[in-house]
Amino acid sequence: MSASDADAREARQAGDAPLPGGDFRLLVTKFNVQGLLALGLLENPITGKTEVRLDHARALIDDLRMLREKTRGNLTPEEERALEKSISDLQWQFVERSKGDEPE
Repeated sequence: MSASDADAREARQAGDAPLPGGDFRLLVTKFNVQGLLALGLLENPITGKTEVRLDHARALIDDLRMLREKTRGNLTPEEERALEKSISDLQWQFVERSKGDEPE
């Protein structure tokens, strides 16, 4: 048994709550928020400004598409819907931003 396995078992026995994370929809949401920031649709909470970074947005969309391919057949219907919606929404916004149009 590895040290991390022993630590996890001790935490369960001690009644400690599991660490946060491991929620697929939360992971997709994190990517989505990063995409919205890169598309200039959300204000950067650190700078207080919006900035369009299409190269970064494209990379995030590509990462979500890769995630979809790597997890195909292993997601719940809700997880699959969340991933598909995130990809399609970001792609649509990317196309709109690429044209120079403001989103509606």
